[in-house]
Amino acid sequence: MSDRTDYLRRILSRETHSPRSGVAVVAAILVAAVAIYCLLEMVLGAIGQPAWLLHPMEAARRAAGLPGATPTALLGAAGLLVALIGLIFLCNGLLPGRRARHVIIHPRVAIVVDDEVIASALAKSARMAAGVTREQVMVVVSARAVQVNIRPTSGIRLYEDGIKTAVEAELETMSLEPAPVVTVRLAESGVIGV
Repeated sequence: MSDRTDYLRRILSRETHSPRSGVAVVAAILVAAVAIYCLLEMVLGAIGQPAWLLHPMEAARRAAGLPGATPTALLGAAGLLVALIGLIFLCNGLLPGRRARHVIIHPRVAIVVDDEVIASALAKSARMAAGVTREQVMVVVSARAVQVNIRPTSGIRLYEDGIKTAVEAELETMSLEPAPVVTVRLAESGVIGV
């Protein structure tokens, strides 16, 4: 039975977390392109031909001679670009790549639901509890939070606690993993008689 649960856990992890293969492929292509270029220039140098663009040893000499006559603005822009590319790769490698999905706990099957579907169901519960129209409710679902925004009808008082209780009850029936925390915000201005 543990093999089955491990298998389900792997499937759920694959469906709720974004793959890193796209960034890994881009990094591999960049490294391979630089390696192939250096190899090409070295072969051209070894057979006595002129460099195609710039021989790697000449590039290393120029890099060692920086800043030299190179404008500092150009060096700063190049450094910023290299730092930004490095930051993108670093963040992609370290941060959890979560997809906008949640898992519904079930002992026999793996159930994955998009956050948009969850938001739609929670918006309906909030709308019914508040007695407002569809256009007056907006629900945003993230990994650990549910934000319910409601624009009340002018002249009709709404109570956040009742709406929050209805949304939490709907969430409880869904048995989501991880279970998000619900917050309800009522807009200061209302909608004129709907």
